[in-house]
Amino acid sequence: MGRRLAFAGGVLISLLVQPARAQDIEIDGPDVFLSNTPFTITVSAPRARDQVRFQVRLGDGTIVADSVIEPNGSVILNDVRLTGSEQAPVEVIVGGQVVAALDTPVFPGLVSILPPLVAILLALVFREVVTALFAGIWVGALFLNGFNPFQAIFATVNRFARGELADADHAAIILFTLMLGGMVAIMNHMGGMRAIVDAVAPIATTRRRGQIATWLAGLAVFFDDYANSLVVGNTMRPLTDRLRISREKLAYIVDSTAAPVAALFFISTWIGYQVSLIGGGLELAAQQNAGNPALVAELRGASAFGVFLETIPYLFYPILAIAMVGFIAMTGRDFGPMLEAERRAKGGALHREGAQLAADLAADLNEKEGAPRGRWWNGALPVVVLVVTVLYGLVATGIEALGPGDARSLRNIFGGADPYSPLMWGSVLGCIAALVLAIGQRILTIQEGITAWLSGLRAMMLAVVILLMAWSLGEVTTTLGTANFLAGVLSDTLPPTLLPLTVFVVAAVIAFSTGTSWATMAILLPLVVPLSIVMIGGMAESAADRAIFFGGIGSVLAGAIMGDHCSPISDTTVLSSTASSCDHVDHVRTQLPYALTVGGIGILFGSVPSVFGVPVWICLLAGLVSVFLVVRFIGQPVDLVVAGGKGESTGARLS
Repeated sequence: MGRRLAFAGGVLISLLVQPARAQDIEIDGPDVFLSNTPFTITVSAPRARDQVRFQVRLGDGTIVADSVIEPNGSVILNDVRLTGSEQAPVEVIVGGQVVAALDTPVFPGLVSILPPLVAILLALVFREVVTALFAGIWVGALFLNGFNPFQAIFATVNRFARGELADADHAAIILFTLMLGGMVAIMNHMGGMRAIVDAVAPIATTRRRGQIATWLAGLAVFFDDYANSLVVGNTMRPLTDRLRISREKLAYIVDSTAAPVAALFFISTWIGYQVSLIGGGLELAAQQNAGNPALVAELRGASAFGVFLETIPYLFYPILAIAMVGFIAMTGRDFGPMLEAERRAKGGALHREGAQLAADLAADLNEKEGAPRGRWWNGALPVVVLVVTVLYGLVATGIEALGPGDARSLRNIFGGADPYSPLMWGSVLGCIAALVLAIGQRILTIQEGITAWLSGLRAMMLAVVILLMAWSLGEVTTTLGTANFLAGVLSDTLPPTLLPLTVFVVAAVIAFSTGTSWATMAILLPLVVPLSIVMIGGMAESAADRAIFFGGIGSVLAGAIMGDHCSPISDTTVLSSTASSCDHVDHVRTQLPYALTVGGIGILFGSVPSVFGVPVWICLLAGLVSVFLVVRFIGQPVDLVVAGGKGESTGARLS
């Protein structure tokens, strides 16, 4: 009897002191592991009653963690790497027993770039972007679903497309795009857009002046890149059409005065995001240099906004891109595919024959018969309502986001503003203003106004589809870890003088492959800020050190914008095509040589000489002169072509 009691007591004690059960510990990680690429896993104990000591073991037996987790707590493990292409589970071991595991496939890192590569190549080769984007998403879903082609199709629609459509910020952009299309259609029907063109016509009498006017309009709408693209493109398109400026040229001007302008101005929706990332990088650098109290104090005392202002002169690509648009507009010269497009447009074909316009409002360009002429306010007031509402919304949401001790400065207000909701509010009120003007002046009936509005929404559907698929492909690249793989190009053995150049190239490649400049900045800035501080041994002192530190940070921002400009899967590139009613692939194809030219000049005359002590203002001046010389001597005058010459082509013609 005593032995039985002793045995029962032992079993009871062993149960009471059991360190953990399988259901006590959970492990979470990526859907796919890339060999030799860092990833993050999280071990949590949501139901544990006591502290649990655990180990994390890789498939090859390597122990990457031996730690203690608190009840209801979690432990995050960064920079974990796997090797090999076999199934390699990541296991959590407690008391010698496996209590949780991730049985996730491991692929070579190059796999992660296949989806965007497929989409980009198909789009450029076949000039059809919807099928290309779908193919890219499907290829990524194929890897994520065990190479089952049917499950990959279901995942493309159910997991990625539906998930991106359900995103609140994406929904706001879609509504903004649709409402803006409806607003423009109403203004067209009541003759407002033609009246604006008639009002500006005495000033913008030539193709050159029309391009300059569009460039200046792009500089004026500096507070948000999305608003810039859609407002400037839709407002100026009737004018550029009348002056026989190609849709490709309009899309280029719009695209190159959207993100570059918003990134440079300290009062924009970009500023808060950029400054927060820089601040996070400074804090991470302080944590990594905890053994150097003086440096830690200097890092934590540094102003992230001040660092951002110091990087502006090193933003060679955005500055030179804006300048190149101005030089091209003023000189009337172009080169590459854009020259062909401009000569075709001068002959009357605004876009090439067979072009798939991202938004086709052609049916709405003919206003209602009998619509009054000369009432420019019918086109201007809805746009003014939209812009004022967006600005008010940015200020209101920015003030609401301020903390108790935050000063009400423009920097803090715009830095904390919601960049999405005000766009939606502005477009809705713009539609209402257009309807009130049309109905109030008895130009349109209520039914005619609503019909026009609906036709504008329909015209934007292709753009919405492209946007949705571009976002879905971006989510595929995030799931596959594309950016992390590409960021691995950076290494601790990189010479300091090559940091800005290397960072610029890597940022451009990541943004090109993922279609997003903001995600690129979020990935690279936390790496580059601490890395540059380690390379120069502290905060920047000498001119060369300043070029490495501020130039490295600026290269992230500049490279991200350049890659975004070149990428056919970028949302801002899609919106520029949409607002300009341009074939999306044609826009990318004609803009690419200009973007690459500016990027090369920025590297040659900015990133390289600045790290060797050349003053940044001299680098900028040399870059501006070089851009002008390229336009002047490589570019050719569009006006040299004669009617019936080689540049004339079929397509949408002006009467």
